[in-house]
Amino acid sequence: MLFIGFWGIKCLLPIGNRVRLKLYSRLLGTGILLCWSLRAAWGHNGILDDPFATRQQVSQSSGGNQQQSEDPCQLNRADEHAWTLVDILNQALCHNPQTRQAWANALYQAGQVGIAKAAYLPTITLNASVSRSMNSASSSLQVTSISNSNGATQQINRFSPVLSLNYLLYNFGGREAQLEIAQQTLKASNWTHDAVLQSVMLSAIQGYYQVFATQSAAEAAIISEQASQASFLAAQTRHEIGTVALVDELLAKTAFAQTKLNRQKTEGDARIASGTLANVLGLEADYHLAIAPPSLPKPDAQQNSYVHQLIEEAKTLRPDLAAAEATIKAAEANVKAAEAGHLPTISLIANYGYNHTSIPSDTQSWTLGMQVSVPLFTGFNTTYQIRSAKEQLEVKRANLDQLDQSVSLDVWRSYQLLNTAYESFNSSEALLESALQTQQVAMGSYEAGAGTVIDLLNAQSSLANARLQLIQAQYTWLTQKAQLAQALGRLDYASLPR
Repeated sequence: MLFIGFWGIKCLLPIGNRVRLKLYSRLLGTGILLCWSLRAAWGHNGILDDPFATRQQVSQSSGGNQQQSEDPCQLNRADEHAWTLVDILNQALCHNPQTRQAWANALYQAGQVGIAKAAYLPTITLNASVSRSMNSASSSLQVTSISNSNGATQQINRFSPVLSLNYLLYNFGGREAQLEIAQQTLKASNWTHDAVLQSVMLSAIQGYYQVFATQSAAEAAIISEQASQASFLAAQTRHEIGTVALVDELLAKTAFAQTKLNRQKTEGDARIASGTLANVLGLEADYHLAIAPPSLPKPDAQQNSYVHQLIEEAKTLRPDLAAAEATIKAAEANVKAAEAGHLPTISLIANYGYNHTSIPSDTQSWTLGMQVSVPLFTGFNTTYQIRSAKEQLEVKRANLDQLDQSVSLDVWRSYQLLNTAYESFNSSEALLESALQTQQVAMGSYEAGAGTVIDLLNAQSSLANARLQLIQAQYTWLTQKAQLAQALGRLDYASLPR
């Protein structure tokens, strides 16, 4: 717009002055266009886009952290085969909105580091103006240069570029404190991103196992429904031949209807679990997922003597604890920055100006000097800035202490739940074996006319519950194993079951 404006002005000038102003306009316009061209050439992923290389302090994608050797978002997932658990995790880490949000926040904080580093460099400003003015005087006034009986008119064309420099030399640690704040906040954002990655991984693992847990429960419900239907048919046959009362047939029919309702409910739960997993993956809930079944290792027990060691390990590995520690360092630097508000600043200032007019009176000027700014009174603003910074530091320290205790409880709870899941699995195996034998005996006795329908229905109900408990125990152990890894701060691809 500035360059176009110059050409609009030149059309109003006399021929001789047009030539000069045209030259000035072209020089200034060429300089501006050259600057824009350089920024266009370098600004897109070039040196001017990130001159301090702050983006290198952040992971390369929303799905990875700085410790990973490869970026999961760059891995190609083949759509023609069923998704494995690794495929599920790659999809979740790269497309879940939570990971993208945490990554974008880290990138924003990297930009704040660049802003803080920019304070160590001078600022150079070019101001230029092109103008045309006209002075006129009536004939009653005495005019010595340009005059006639009707009056005097003088047209002046002016071109005035001014180049200014301002360089902050020292402000008693304020600039350093601001950089420390930005760097520690970036470190906290990186750790927070890592914590979000583990949280999303856990949600994906839980959703993955929940899909197969509900599908297995639905399959168990189908088996129970088939067994209940067989019992109903047996009771119906015995009633028709007169060996049992009508109540046996009605009880068996009721039990059959109940197992049918249970099967319908478990199938609905399986569909909900599939939609929940798709949501974790950043997909629409109705997205059709083709998922490879998981490996089901036999649960093993944790050693009780290691629980305290695990708690201490978690305090060194948990990314949220590391993020909280970084925020404390940022808050400490913020106190220093606030205290520097009472102190003076020392700057180097310089400028050069040139003023060219259409009359022969060109001038140029320059200034070079030191500037000291001393805040004498700021309305107690700085005083309250310091007080607020110190109180904020205490808040961050209290948050760290609270989080430290929370980590200890998280590890203890996850550890105990994992051992409970292991014990429940063993008990469920024994329960299923016993319930299966009981159901077989009850069915044989009833068909032989020696047992009652109540015994048969109770045996079948116990068998259905035993199947469901074993399924839940198996997948609960797998989920709790991932939960413990997340509580320890070491949930990654290496911690997945093989």
